[in-house]
Amino acid sequence: MRAFTAVAEELHFTRAAARLHVAQQALSRDVRRLERELGAELFVRTTRQVSLTPDGERLLSYARRVLAAHDELREAFRAAPRPLLVDLNSPDLAHERVLRRARELAPDLELMARYESGLTGAASAVLAGRLDTSFGRYGGLAADLRAGLDAQFVRYEPMAVILPEDHPLAGLPEVPLAALAGERVYAGAGNERTPEWTDLAARLFAGRGIEVAPPAPLAVGKEEFRRIMAKHRHPVLAVVEFPPMPGCVLRPLVDPVPLSPVSLVWRKGLRHPGLDALRAAAAEIGAREGWLVRPPYSWLPEDEPGLPVRGASGAPEAPRARAPLTATPPPG
Repeated sequence: MRAFTAVAEELHFTRAAARLHVAQQALSRDVRRLERELGAELFVRTTRQVSLTPDGERLLSYARRVLAAHDELREAFRAAPRPLLVDLNSPDLAHERVLRRARELAPDLELMARYESGLTGAASAVLAGRLDTSFGRYGGLAADLRAGLDAQFVRYEPMAVILPEDHPLAGLPEVPLAALAGERVYAGAGNERTPEWTDLAARLFAGRGIEVAPPAPLAVGKEEFRRIMAKHRHPVLAVVEFPPMPGCVLRPLVDPVPLSPVSLVWRKGLRHPGLDALRAAAAEIGAREGWLVRPPYSWLPEDEPGLPVRGASGAPEAPRARAPLTATPPPG
C-alpha cells in the first residue's frame, strides 16, 4: 500500500523507489502483487510515463487513510506503551521492592500491581495475556507452562514458619527443621493456584517426619488469617519476609536453611520497556542485598529447573535447565 501510494504521487517508479529507500525492482514487485490481490490494474505504464487508471484513482484515497491510521497507531504505541501488569502474588513481600525500584528506573511508564496468589495461577493468566509478569518458583511449574514462558532468576529466599504465639516452638529465635517432626504444617494444600508451593513443602518435609497439613479455607486478609490459625493451629510454611500476622510469630527455619527459589516470569516474546525496568531492578537489588548468594548449609529441591549456573568465582551465570540438589554441608 505504501509502495502504491508513493508511485501514485510521484507518477515515476524511480523517484518513488528513491523516496522509500528501496530498489526499483522491489517497488515494482510490490505494486504488481497489490494489483494481483485486488484483481485490478492500478497504473498505465508506457516507456515515457506512468498514470493512474480509474481503479488506481479510486484506491488512492483509501490508501492514504489506511496509511495515516497505521502511522497514528504506530506513533501511539511508540509514545506511550500500554501499562505492564505485574503480579506480586501477595502484598508486602520482597517483590514489591523490585516493583518500586522499577518504577523509579522508569518513571514515565505505568507498572500496575496485581495479586494472583500463586505462580501456577498467575502463569496461566500470563500465557493467556491477562497478566504480563509474575514472581515465584519457576521450576515448580508444569513443563507445558514453562514451555511458553521466559524467566530470570531473582532470589534464593530463605523459608520460615508461622506459629501461634503460644506454640512450644514460638520462644525459639530460629526453628530447626528437626523440631517440626510430628507436626502438620500448612503449605497451601488444595489451593489450585499454588501447587508449586505445596510441592516445595512436600519435598522439604520428606524423610523428616513432617506432614503437609490437609486443605483449609483460604484466608484472605490478616483477620481471616488469625481466625483460621486460631481454629486449626497448624504451623504455616512461609518465607522470612512474610508480613507480621496477629496472634502469631514468624521464625526462620534452619539446619539446613530451606530456600525458595524465586524467578521473574513472563510470556515468551514479550517486549516492553517496563519488563526491562523490572529485570534491571531485580538484578540491582539482588546484587546489592546478596539475593543470588546461596547461604551455607542450605537446602534446595533436587533437579530444580531455572536455577543459575555458578562459575568458578561463585558468581551466578546464565540460568540452566536443571540444577543438582542439595544441602551444602556446614563449614568446618
